Amino acid sequence: MKVAVAGCCHGALDKMYETLHLLEQRHGQAAPDLLLCAGDFQAVRNAADLRCMAVPAKYRCLGGFARYYSGEKKAPVLTIFIGGNHEASNHLQELPYGGWVAPNIYYLGYAGVVKYRGVRIGGLSGIFKSHDYKKGHFEYPPYNQQTIRSVYHVRNIEVFKLKQLKQPMDVFMSHDWPRSIYHYGDKKLLLRKKSFFRQEVESNTLGSPAASELLEHLKPTYWFAAHLHVKFAAFMQHQANGSGKQPKATKFLALDKCLPHRDFLQIVEIEHDPSASDCLEYDPEWIAVLKATNNLVNVSPNSWNMPENNGLHAKWDYSVTEEDIKAVLEEANHDLKVPHNFSTTVPCYNSNKSQEHREPVHQINPQTTEFCARFGLLDINGRIQQLREKHGDDEDDDEEEEEVDSTGSAEEPSDYNTDVSGLSSSINPDEIILDEDSDDEEEPGSCPVDSSANHPSDVSTTFSDIRVTPGSMAVSPNDTVESDELEKSSERNQPEEVIPSETALKRLSDTSEEGKGGPKKIKRRNQAIYASKDEDEVE
Repeated sequence: MKVAVAGCCHGALDKMYETLHLLEQRHGQAAPDLLLCAGDFQAVRNAADLRCMAVPAKYRCLGGFARYYSGEKKAPVLTIFIGGNHEASNHLQELPYGGWVAPNIYYLGYAGVVKYRGVRIGGLSGIFKSHDYKKGHFEYPPYNQQTIRSVYHVRNIEVFKLKQLKQPMDVFMSHDWPRSIYHYGDKKLLLRKKSFFRQEVESNTLGSPAASELLEHLKPTYWFAAHLHVKFAAFMQHQANGSGKQPKATKFLALDKCLPHRDFLQIVEIEHDPSASDCLEYDPEWIAVLKATNNLVNVSPNSWNMPENNGLHAKWDYSVTEEDIKAVLEEANHDLKVPHNFSTTVPCYNSNKSQEHREPVHQINPQTTEFCARFGLLDINGRIQQLREKHGDDEDDDEEEEEVDSTGSAEEPSDYNTDVSGLSSSINPDEIILDEDSDDEEEPGSCPVDSSANHPSDVSTTFSDIRVTPGSMAVSPNDTVESDELEKSSERNQPEEVIPSETALKRLSDTSEEGKGGPKKIKRRNQAIYASKDEDEVE
């Protein structure tokens, strides 16, 4: 099965699809069966959604998604994505268990697993921040300055659910990288491209420790990520489990953001079951795990530990048996096809009407209601609304603690030492401070809030030359391997890479500000990529 994998979309949905079409026309390649996007998708429907996206005002750009949401356009290929740290969080929050954000575009939820043509695809949305990791999903729109950021932070409940899975995983997606994965690829090349990662790499603090746990547990065949705006491939050989079976290996690939001259798209061929359904399906083991962990879900801002075998919990293993999976299948009459039940829940963008002052509201999506009723699960948004009605909206800063399963325990120090905010002293030219409100000249690619989605993009000029070059999915674990050696070794039977290569786009690169006088266009400062302070990345 031919799968297209994309890095940060940043709302450039038309560019994604046009690039795939151009590849098909120019090189005679068959259209991919599936498109996967590893976060920062930006499913923005209208101006109210823009105010729920954690970016400075000048980067609040409607993008092209609104026309897919309204039905004016339809995605030409089944698209599955996870959330990142720059999303219309109010929209994605409507679908905590996943669902359609537009026809043929499916969101995996806070965490999720689905099947397509026999290929098992899992994902974890958001980025890791230690200070929010043990909290419940308590946020709701309209967000304040804190919750607009915390809403996209990974929670331990989602990682705990994924760690209950036992069956093999073919593909997994996360937005941020698993910590330590850079030791299994060409680390020298990575640091030549992104020298400001050096201290975090050398101290082994770059990346998500929660994703690293999942990588070690799930051992998927492929792991795709984005977030750091650089292409990087690695090959991780897992340790043998002592069963006499061949040890598993994971091919890791991170991709750049969707801009000309950036490595944002890759075509990968993945083995599939020709006899399997060509419809998107729920994964029965994942549904069984959701049912088993339903009582652990909470919507409290307080910190809680997940059950573990430490003598404090009566139950800590929530993995499911074959009987549990069989029961799910029988309850569903062996039909786990994801229903095509998309419906709009807010007004579509209309350039003739002013929506800038429309206040975002907390919605309960009928897809989530149907999903929870079908499988007997807690509707997280319904529970949040119940608490709001009980305690009142004026207690946002002093929210009552929700009753949770008795296996929960009181707040403890974080399991992860992730406060690396003071580690790096270099400047990351790809990052812009989140709270920047200056009137400096906008960086190319930014646009105002009221930008219309009705301007067709010109793929022929912006992406004027697509060249297909060998990929580098299998990279030597020896981090001393030079890039030219990798290119030579990867020229045999490797996935195809799509790289826009003409029509230079003005942008600040790693060296664009070095040795040049004059005022800077944008104020910049260093940000540790995974600092535990609320200083999240912008692009």
